[in-house]
Amino acid sequence: MSEEQVVNMMFSDEKDDDEPELSVSTLAALNEFLSERKEREEQLRLIAETAEKNDKVLDEVVLEEDWQLSQFWYDDHTSAVLAKEALRLAGAEGRIACLSCPTLYKELRKLKPASVKAQLFEYDTRFSVYGDDFTFYDYRSPLEVPKDLGSAFDIVVADPPFLSEECLTKTALTMRYLSKGPLILCTGSIMEDLAGRLLQLKMCAFQPKHRNNLANDFRCYANYDFDLATVVHETS
Repeated sequence: MSEEQVVNMMFSDEKDDDEPELSVSTLAALNEFLSERKEREEQLRLIAETAEKNDKVLDEVVLEEDWQLSQFWYDDHTSAVLAKEALRLAGAEGRIACLSCPTLYKELRKLKPASVKAQLFEYDTRFSVYGDDFTFYDYRSPLEVPKDLGSAFDIVVADPPFLSEECLTKTALTMRYLSKGPLILCTGSIMEDLAGRLLQLKMCAFQPKHRNNLANDFRCYANYDFDLATVVHETS
């Protein structure tokens, strides 16, 4: 049972004229959810401990989307296109920053050579199982990242969690701080004008997709000819 389902059940049990009261079935569902979450957290702890001895274990980690954090995982094609393009820009020994896009980071783990470094900047601490590749990131504090990472990345790819001017503006600050140049942004089409003003990004023909379809029109933006580059390496 998902967290959203549990919350909906809880609200459905509220009475207009009385104090909120949980039914027996809702209480049972809540206990089941909390038990499952505790079990998942324990599994992650064991995975992290095992990964210290065997890094390949981390490639098998499967984390569910957290709707409270506005998480939506890319589908396989989108992950592959973005990862291949990031690797092309990074070169043989480059560095790639993934801001709030853990699906991309996981795809990079599969495809990248050992000489390429991929760093995940993410608010969800479940991804701390990736050890040194994980940097806690809260878009509300855009420059609270390690100072030695300023202008350290050959390519920065970002997927802000919320469709708001505040979220994109602050994420843009982090992108500019981390990047040496190339930028890729995945967000809603309604952010097109702001993305252009903040980062001189243009909407691409390539359209990212998610495993679970989104109601919002979701697009990709870049500060270079992304479509030409991706056509070249998709057909090569």
